[in-house]
Amino acid sequence: MKKMLYVLIIIIVVLAIIFLIRGFRPANQSLEQKHVTKTENPVILLIIDSLMAEPLQNAIKEGRAPALKYLTDQGHYYPNIISSYPTMSVTIDSSLLTGTYSDKHRIPGLVWYDEKEKRLVNYGSAKEEVLKLGIKHVIEDSFYHLNHSHLSRDVKTIHEILAIKGLESASINALVYRGNEKQQLKLSKLLSKLDMMPESLQIETPALFSYGALAQFSPVNNQNTQLWERYGFNDKFTAQELKYLIQNGKLPAFTIAYFPDLDKNVHEKGPMNHIDSIEKTDKQIQEVLNAYESWEEALQSAIWIVMGDSGQANVGQDKTNSFIHLNEMLESHYKIYNIAEPVKGDDQIVIGHNERMAFIYNLDPNIKLEEIASHLQQDDRMNWIAWKSGPNVHVAASGHKEKLTFRPNGDFKDQYGQSWLVNGDYSILDLSLTNHQIEYGTYPDALARLHSSLHSHSGNYLVVDAKPGFEFAGDGTPVHPGGAAHGSMHKQDSLIPMIVTGTETKPKHLRIVDLYPWIMKLAKKGE
Repeated sequence: MKKMLYVLIIIIVVLAIIFLIRGFRPANQSLEQKHVTKTENPVILLIIDSLMAEPLQNAIKEGRAPALKYLTDQGHYYPNIISSYPTMSVTIDSSLLTGTYSDKHRIPGLVWYDEKEKRLVNYGSAKEEVLKLGIKHVIEDSFYHLNHSHLSRDVKTIHEILAIKGLESASINALVYRGNEKQQLKLSKLLSKLDMMPESLQIETPALFSYGALAQFSPVNNQNTQLWERYGFNDKFTAQELKYLIQNGKLPAFTIAYFPDLDKNVHEKGPMNHIDSIEKTDKQIQEVLNAYESWEEALQSAIWIVMGDSGQANVGQDKTNSFIHLNEMLESHYKIYNIAEPVKGDDQIVIGHNERMAFIYNLDPNIKLEEIASHLQQDDRMNWIAWKSGPNVHVAASGHKEKLTFRPNGDFKDQYGQSWLVNGDYSILDLSLTNHQIEYGTYPDALARLHSSLHSHSGNYLVVDAKPGFEFAGDGTPVHPGGAAHGSMHKQDSLIPMIVTGTETKPKHLRIVDLYPWIMKLAKKGE
């Protein structure tokens, strides 16, 4: 009976999602009805999820990525752009589009605990965890709250600022997209009656908005929005949408197009064994470039930026050792929240898993964060454990007797012009301090990224970070034995390549958080 009930639940959920997608889908947007101002030198940003420098170069050397090779040869190549933290897409995209870290844009990670609502926010980690948390919450968080409630109104996205300046922009399959155009989406009445979604949502988008089967430009792109094509959240859909804008002469000042397929293959095959997947993505970029009479014309007609969003580190095949089960490590000391139930009054610990990084929330005012950290510090599979106390951030690690303590506005400066007061064991974050200068090693821009994560949302919590080879695992969380995962601050997760053609300028610093002002200048010059 239990098995039959479980199967029935899965069938209902699948049918609900299908109805949801159908309910969401508006008629194809008519570009003729959109008075998009022609831009002489538009900026086209292609995000290839989990693209990494070494596999990319291997694919180019083997002749399996001709489009990416052409763009690299004709432009500038930057192999080590620093991502934001945690290295999860929603946080990274928020930093890219707002030019801020998570202490300002307020998207802490893929999974985090909302102290006010007393629940875990999950933007879609894995089907098991989604079912346990409740599909209604996950759908609402992903499709609405991410852009309209959780992304801070104190920051403006590139789309919003360009609109204020009188310039249009486009978003194709990007998770974070908030703009100034209001759209009313009529949802499924069936789902509304089942209390799985409201009957309609008003969202705010750029002038041109494409989002899988939910919104599209090309009338022939339905072939890429089927169930087995992940409802349009795939490289083919993205390429065809961008191609359609180009062929119709409707490219706005700025377009961001998201290519998601590579990420899944890196998770499955590992950080170095996915060149065939890069080849497939390259073929879709060839499709885009072929929308012009020649590739030379494509480069003359626009500024092209191609980049990854995060790297991935390997995860060992030995499930016993490779997965760090925080619940099991802490359950003998504290009462751990069960994600399948509402938070209870006697729950002491809530864990938000973000693959190779996790938030650990302390709900009990009688327990000190340092006490929780002392239990975790015995495990040498973690890079470090961090928490804040007043203005200070404390970082501890297995094998280190002394902590590292730091806060902003001190006597030491890093290469990004940020000043810090730093005391204790510098080696925990692999810092080199000489003549009042800070140099970063294993953890790029470590102080700013860790400080921002610990100030990204309200709550009394720790941040834990896993070494390469390991991943945090909980009840229903995604795991990748023998494959790869991201989330950590380690350089394997944090460094990504970027290719730029059509401009001799570059960002002030080679960090995702610094791309915002640079892209804004490029887009405004093309008006």
